[in-house]
Amino acid sequence: MNPAEEILDIVDEHDRVVGQAPRGEVYARGLRHRCVFVQARDAAGRLFVHRRTATKLVFPSLYDMFVGGVVGAGESYDDAALREAEEELGVHGLARPSRLFTFLYDNGAGQSWWSAVYEVRCELPVQPQAEEVQWYAYLPEEEVERRLGEWEWVPDGLAAYERLRAFRAAR
Repeated sequence: MNPAEEILDIVDEHDRVVGQAPRGEVYARGLRHRCVFVQARDAAGRLFVHRRTATKLVFPSLYDMFVGGVVGAGESYDDAALREAEEELGVHGLARPSRLFTFLYDNGAGQSWWSAVYEVRCELPVQPQAEEVQWYAYLPEEEVERRLGEWEWVPDGLAAYERLRAFRAAR
């Protein structure tokens, strides 16, 4: 199926489902939907970081410190997190990601989605999808921090990363 044809739930400001539409229409009309962000770490605790392919519908060719994506119509956040992590990392049998928190991402310019943030340890050999991932590496957190001002990052992932840092600092 063409990704633009995937059916998504449309949600309101309280994350309640109010309708459904194809992904292409959701993006074109700026309809609020649901997404998952999964921070994957290897056995050494390094973060999986990747650069998106130029063919992605949203934020092509930008760097991301999360794997994830949209939640399909009728799909739970938890199921989407596992599905997206396995798809993007190219693994099977990944442990179910742990949900940390949810927030409403809104850039004020027509892009708004409820965002569930997860973490998972991936000790399996990864084979990221060539259609999704142009480049990848496991990087120490310090290097990711250094790269924040150098690389062009997906804005929603950057917002999730900032919230995740604050979330961990408050623990």
